Amino acid sequence: MGKKICIMRLSAIGDVCHAVAMVTRIQTQWPDAQITWVIGKVEHQLVKLMPNIRFIIFDKKRGKAAVKDLKHALKGEVFDALLMMQVALRANLASRVIKAKQRIGFDWARSKELHWLFANKRISANQHAHVLDGFMDFADALGVPSVDKPAWRIPVSNEDSEWGLKQAKTLGKYVVIAPAASKAERNWLPEQYARIAEYIQNNNVNVILCGGPGSLDRETADAIKQRAGVTLQDFTGKTSLHQLLMLLKHAALVIAPDTGPAHMATTVDTPVVGLYAHSNPLRTGPYNNLNDVASVYDECIKEQKGKSWQELPWGVRAKGDTLMQRISFEQVKEKVHPYIA
Repeated sequence: MGKKICIMRLSAIGDVCHAVAMVTRIQTQWPDAQITWVIGKVEHQLVKLMPNIRFIIFDKKRGKAAVKDLKHALKGEVFDALLMMQVALRANLASRVIKAKQRIGFDWARSKELHWLFANKRISANQHAHVLDGFMDFADALGVPSVDKPAWRIPVSNEDSEWGLKQAKTLGKYVVIAPAASKAERNWLPEQYARIAEYIQNNNVNVILCGGPGSLDRETADAIKQRAGVTLQDFTGKTSLHQLLMLLKHAALVIAPDTGPAHMATTVDTPVVGLYAHSNPLRTGPYNNLNDVASVYDECIKEQKGKSWQELPWGVRAKGDTLMQRISFEQVKEKVHPYIA
């Protein structure tokens, strides 16, 4: 019987995508491992069909009741290892009800919100690691053999797969714009999205908009459509996560700021042009397309801190409501062109 491993990674969609690569590595190298994943309610909808994983949904909106439910679900169990892959205090406090021989947490540099108090072992330091590589450090700490490159296995139903194929057949060659991050300040300007959409469609490639059901996603999509001189297909708020994954899978390209669909696209091998100003794309960018980002992060962080990012603690964010406006249309056009030519 294989090792009993518990993973604590509740959110968000992009980080869960990174975690899937680490889980896939464990399942590939240790096929008899018994994996339990404590995960957020929304994020579970993306990975719920992954085989040989017991998922325990932790609905953080329920507060203490969620911790009580977690304790009850795991009553009497002891894991060989708990991978504490979330530094948030809420997750750390909840992890106390999980019994494990090894409680593996982040190294000192990446440990925040008293995270170190809840672990008895730490992953190795990794100074300038992408988030995905940082998650792979947990597999290293477990002793899981390495892999040549990350792989993702996120199954969907036959129904959703066929739905995606139907959309692809109807749309022909298309680019997805997923314009809305979780905060408005991390979004590019609607008029700039509209310009790049016009440029793409003028090259005989269709453009579709996608996003979640939230008000910011809806308002952003509407603002782009109002400014675009071409008709755009709009799937915003109209898809499940698995349907969205299939739309991304069949796209020629995805354009997005640092948001979940950008990282979902990576899991299905679709290229991504990422738009970055606040966070370092080398840390949080689309993993397979770090050379395709349109970024002003380097200049923003140097202006604000007086030092280059290499001289600062890893992951320092630039702040401001207008930073994304500094990404030019020409910057994005240059990155997009090879994928639609």
